[in-house]
Amino acid sequence: MSDFDAEREANIARNKALLAQLDISMSSLEIPVNAEKVKAKPVQPAKRKEEEERRRKEEEERLEAEEREREAKRPRHQELDLNVLTEELDDVERTSLRSSFEQILKTANPRRAASLDAFTFDDDDAQEATEVKDLKKRLGNLKVVARAKVCKDRIYSAAYHPEATKDLIFFGDKHGQLGIWDARAATEEVNDEDDGNPVDTKENGKYWRLQSHWPATSKSSISSIKFDPIDAHSVFTTSYDTTLRSLSFTSGLSREIYATASEEILIHSMDMPPAGHEMWISDSSGGLTHLDLREDKSKAQWYGVSTHKIGSVSVNPTNPHFLLTASNNRFLRIWDARNFDVLKSLEDEDDVKNIETFLESDDGSACLRSSWEHGKSINSAYWDPRGRGIVSTCYDDKLRFWDVDPTFMKRPVKFPTSRPKKEVSHDCQTGRWLTVLKAQWSPNPDVYPHVGNMRHSLDIYSCKGELLARLSDPSKITAVQAVTCSHPSVVERAASGNGSGRCVLWAPADD
Repeated sequence: MSDFDAEREANIARNKALLAQLDISMSSLEIPVNAEKVKAKPVQPAKRKEEEERRRKEEEERLEAEEREREAKRPRHQELDLNVLTEELDDVERTSLRSSFEQILKTANPRRAASLDAFTFDDDDAQEATEVKDLKKRLGNLKVVARAKVCKDRIYSAAYHPEATKDLIFFGDKHGQLGIWDARAATEEVNDEDDGNPVDTKENGKYWRLQSHWPATSKSSISSIKFDPIDAHSVFTTSYDTTLRSLSFTSGLSREIYATASEEILIHSMDMPPAGHEMWISDSSGGLTHLDLREDKSKAQWYGVSTHKIGSVSVNPTNPHFLLTASNNRFLRIWDARNFDVLKSLEDEDDVKNIETFLESDDGSACLRSSWEHGKSINSAYWDPRGRGIVSTCYDDKLRFWDVDPTFMKRPVKFPTSRPKKEVSHDCQTGRWLTVLKAQWSPNPDVYPHVGNMRHSLDIYSCKGELLARLSDPSKITAVQAVTCSHPSVVERAASGNGSGRCVLWAPADD
């Protein structure tokens, strides 16, 4: 041992000897504890465990509530039945809705198209004048025959069901609600609580509200509505919640059939050919999507055709491969979808940015058959039921009418440059609080093509831009009705909706 260790051992020995002499054992050196003054604390007292458990449960509940809140703001992608869609309705109202569905299931109402040469007249001005005169007379008899607040919020879209025995109109509003209005149904009288006399409710018909898209905010505005062109036994709706859904009148189930790849890409419109089975969808990123309804939605094909929003897409009813688009880039364009495969080479964002250069190339010109520039952004453009007339609505306050020679569609070259047949000055500045104005063709193929669009009056124009009727009723209409639709087979029927969700039916007063 070292000297230090030896000294240490010696000290220990001396201490032991001293303790032995004093008769003091090592155990007696322990300090006694006064049990009354100091109580031993358990390692985890029961109170502390309870407090920790309480805090843990509170944290779990907080996290669950946050997740529920986040989930409530996300689009719904699952199947939804009528009980979910109509949570605000009672059992009686839900039963009446199912009964209304059963009525329109009794007959098939396929979408009809006119022939390309319908109502062309071959310079026979007298015959055309007769057609126009007859249409003016029939439309001039329209009056406001029914009103109702079908939706809670601003009307964004509308479609008239083709069933001829009913006036069943579907409206989509700003917050994803689908309003279904049986405008001529018997209205139940509401009795005054004091004297039992009927009260004037100032509403007509019956309506039901379905929360088709989610969340119930402006993120879910219903941008377009179309019926199944094969039989009209289901309805398709697109929404800013980035989804496209189909509601079956047979099963009462609503299912998602398409959703965009990103929550930033909004769906603005869709259209289908009369044969059904397929659909074209336009979006805010400047794209067109082709969807075959017989295949899984994962097989949908997206094509970048613009660097700006495509506000509307319209499928030619007689030549379904010709698509008409209206864009914020000021161009109305006709595309030949048969040659869209060349657009698949534009796979990344940089390629799409150069789309204009590509369209000038040989490959690009095979896709783009015609292009007409407007003064400002174009709200919408649609083919007429014949597939040759076009109407566009533009922010330069003009409606434009074209008549496309069908022989151009048979040639594999670009259409010749042309100006519209007619430009009509019309206030298209709907502004912040009104839905974007979109002039709509009557879908009825049996009559001279005509367009309806709203101010405080219902203005109806022929396919050549001639004013056929200006209908108004200041006592019943005090707001701009920017959204319109008309019956596909009954000439004397039109409907509209305004910024508060209130809707109007126009028909002959004595009908």
